Order: sequence, then structure tokens, then C-alpha cells
Amino acid sequence: MRLGVHITRFNHTDGPAALGPELATVGAAAEAAGVSRLSVMDHYFQMEAYGLTATEPMLEGYTTLGYLAAHTSTTQLGLLVTGVTYRHPGLLAKIVTSLDVLSGGRAFLGAGAAWYEREHTALGVPFPPVAERFERLEETLRICRQMWDPQNNGPFEGKHYQLAETLNVPAPVSTPHPEIMIGGGGEKKTLRLVAQYADACNLFGSSPAEVGHKLNVLRDHCEDVGRDYAAIRKTVLYIDPSGVLDGFPEAMAGYAALGIDEAIVAPPEDAPAQWIERHAAPAARAVAELG
Repeated sequence: MRLGVHITRFNHTDGPAALGPELATVGAAAEAAGVSRLSVMDHYFQMEAYGLTATEPMLEGYTTLGYLAAHTSTTQLGLLVTGVTYRHPGLLAKIVTSLDVLSGGRAFLGAGAAWYEREHTALGVPFPPVAERFERLEETLRICRQMWDPQNNGPFEGKHYQLAETLNVPAPVSTPHPEIMIGGGGEKKTLRLVAQYADACNLFGSSPAEVGHKLNVLRDHCEDVGRDYAAIRKTVLYIDPSGVLDGFPEAMAGYAALGIDEAIVAPPEDAPAQWIERHAAPAARAVAELG
């Protein structure tokens, strides 16, 4: 099992000017620890749903990833996950492609239907009903796959998006394209989209029993659409309230038995590089032994 790190906090005791150096140190610490994936959020306001306030610092995701690309050389980089409402899908495909090219093939596209209504309303971003957001998510996935197909530069005609051309040069370095990861465990829509379009899924690590149920639903969707279930990489986002990852390898053993091959953890404090050195590094070594 591999370990990913998801950066969710952008506070620093020395203020905004210290965030760049801290993130550079995060990149170095993550690679020294053997972390497989570095991700950040796709939000413009900090998340009130997790007990924080909207006025706490939040950096734009793809700008942050571009900075991390220059300070890393091995970890995968992406957003966990991109809200489908925030960027036109043609531009999103171009952004992820640029990250992939400049990072030497280390970008992934994390995608989801978006949910944080306050930041949409505040910044004037349309926030359609949930059914429409899922329609837009599916069209976005189709557009990205078409733009990553060098043999298909033609138009795209969808219900919500129309592109006269899907020209995308240079092409991604990743082959056949950057990994597509869909976040969420919705059984009717989200996991169906995983079966149809994704290379990886990300589930919330609530319990092995719950994750096992979600994987069974995914397996059924794969059978329905003729997809090889084994071809989809399974990951979980695991939140440790203590922040010190005590008992983490033991907790991960149940997920590893289900076929989860990557656990993603989030530093709970304002000094993520130090947290990675103290807690994520030994956790990465321990879970690697789970196979």
C-alpha cells in the first residue's frame, strides 16, 4: 500500500509570504518520506463544513500544483478533487495537460460534482442543481478523454458544452493520459461514472465494512458497462482526528485486504512539512509492508 498526502491548510504563523517556502519544504519532505501523491483542494474559501471559517487562507489549486511541480520530482500531483463547475472542461483539460508536461508526466485529474455553494455564490460562479452538475461532470470527463486523444481533434457536441475543436498541443507526457480519479462514493451516479470513465476512485475511509460495500457497488457497475474492475485503482481518504497516525498501519490492514492500494492522509496543523517528517514518513514505511 502507498501513502498520499493531502494539504488542506494554508495558515502560517509568519503570514502569506511564508507559504511558498513552506510548500517547497512540503515537497522535499514528501519525497524523502516516500509519499506517492501530493494533492491540494479545489476551493476558493476554506471549508466551513469541517469546522473552519471561510475567511481562513486558501490558495488556488492549480497554481499551487504548478509551484509544487517545480519543487518535486517523483510524486503525483493533482487536486482532490476538481469541482466541475469551476473551469470550462476544455480549459481544464489544457490546464491538467500543462501540469503533466511541466512535471514530467506526474499530473492526475481528480474530478467531482462540486458542492460548496457559498464560494460559488460569493464569486459569481454558477451553481446548478445537483443533477445538472453530474451531467456536466460526465461531459467534462468525455471532453478530457477526447482532448487527450491525439487522433481526435474534432468537435464535441454535448447538452451543456459545445467545442468546435478539441485540439490540445502539446499532448500529455503521461501515457495514455493523466490518471482520471473520481472522488466520492455516491452509488447511483458517482460510482457509475468511475466504472465508465475513471482510472482510479477515491472513497472516504469511514470503515472497511463501508468501503467494502462501495467497492461491491463499483464492481456491479463495472459488470454493467463491461469494464475490468481490477483496472481501476482504489484509494481512500483517511482522516485521523489525533493527527499523529497512531495505529495507522493496523487501521489500514483492513482496507488493504479489500484491494485499496493507496491511503491519503491530511496534515491537521499549520506546519505540514514538519508533520510529514514526524508522522507521514514512518506511516509510509509501515503501510508499504502491507503489500
